[in-house]
Amino acid sequence: MRLLIKAPAKINLTLDVLHKRPDGYHEVEMIMTTIDLADRVELTLLDEDKIFILSHNRFVPDDQRNLAYQAALLLKERFKVKKGVSIAIEKNIPVAAGLAGGSSDAAATLRGLNKLWDLGLTLDELAELGSEIGSDVSFCVYGGTALATGRGEVIKDLPAPPTCWIILAKPFIGVSTADVYRRLDLNTVKHPDTKEMIDGILTNDFEKVCKNMGNVLEEVTLNLHPDVAQIKDQMKRFGADAVLMSGSGPTVFAIMQHDSRMHRIYNGLRGFCDQVFAVRLLGERHTLD
Repeated sequence: MRLLIKAPAKINLTLDVLHKRPDGYHEVEMIMTTIDLADRVELTLLDEDKIFILSHNRFVPDDQRNLAYQAALLLKERFKVKKGVSIAIEKNIPVAAGLAGGSSDAAATLRGLNKLWDLGLTLDELAELGSEIGSDVSFCVYGGTALATGRGEVIKDLPAPPTCWIILAKPFIGVSTADVYRRLDLNTVKHPDTKEMIDGILTNDFEKVCKNMGNVLEEVTLNLHPDVAQIKDQMKRFGADAVLMSGSGPTVFAIMQHDSRMHRIYNGLRGFCDQVFAVRLLGERHTLD
């Protein structure tokens, strides 16, 4: 038996860090939404009691470092599953890009194995398990649009933002999330207005969404990697309605409602940046069907 599951990327419309927690994590408040750029995860049921990761991408680990592997192992151990699985990952989301590609692969694996191994778990139960793997996995289990708090695992569903185009641009550099957080000075950051962003989403107000986009990690990454700042400047110069870095970077995204601007920005960036994508938002949450 085989299952093929889409694992969509996410972007952060807001990312705020409130304080350092006693457990060593940071307390965050962020609004995330899934986009129509997705990995494809194919799960094949095995009688052999093993987990295999298959990928043609050399940056995707095929052992316990892989979050999809961790997701499968967690379900096997927690529910004493004696069968195995082969997990083939077709990577379309750039690796280490601030787009939660690995987390989304793990979430897709949780949803798929729930069906393949006939575990009967709800999305809420899968999201709770996902929080043991990584901070973004819980959101990726649900998909759609949500406010994430705690260390990212407390999820409150939101409607889809106003319809628009998303242009993503990722330079050929890697960013260490841990390093960015270490360099973050919470005494100097400008915090985004999360409540105003939520209001913009609830009222379907595109201008308000654009006005309230913000990411406290952005300045740290821009200082470390001038290439990211150059991409932001290019997007603004080509006429984007709003521009922001996603997660800890280095991917920058622009949003716009008009097709003509989308084409202008996309074409303008293709000669300037290694990986450029033009995609739409995904409005709906995942289901277990």
